[in-house]
Amino acid sequence: MGTLSNIPPHAVLPLAAYDLDALGRAARQADQRLLRADLGHATDTNGVLATIAGAFSLPSHSGDGFGALYDCVTDLKPPGDADQPGFLVILENLPDTAQFGREQRDRLLDVFRDAADFFFDRETAFRVFYSVRAAGSASA
Repeated sequence: MGTLSNIPPHAVLPLAAYDLDALGRAARQADQRLLRADLGHATDTNGVLATIAGAFSLPSHSGDGFGALYDCVTDLKPPGDADQPGFLVILENLPDTAQFGREQRDRLLDVFRDAADFFFDRETAFRVFYSVRAAGSASA
C-alpha cells in the first residue's frame, strides 16, 4: 500500500505532513474510495456542509447539520470489489472565519472522527486529511 502503510487506517490528520498527489495515487492503488472537497470558497457552516455534500455526492439533507452529515457519510459504501475496502477523505482549505472558527471546525472534524470509529467497527479503512485556510485568504 506504500504511502498508506504508515498511516493508521482510522485517522483524522492534518494534510500538511502529506503529499496530496501521493495520497490520491495511494487511494487508487488500494482501491479505496477517494472523497475530496476543496472548501476554499466556504465561509460558514452552511457553505462547508453544502460543499462537502456536493463534492461527495451526498443526499441534499446532509447539509442539514453535523448530525445529518454523519448519517450520510456513514451510509457511504466502499468499492465492493476492493481487497482493502476503505475511504480516503481530503478536506482542503477549511475556513477560518468568524462564521466558521475553531469550534465549528472541531465539530466538523469530530463528525469525521466518529465516522472513523464507525468504519473501524466494520473493518473498513477511513482516513481523513484536512487543511485550514489561513485567515483572510481565499482560494482561487
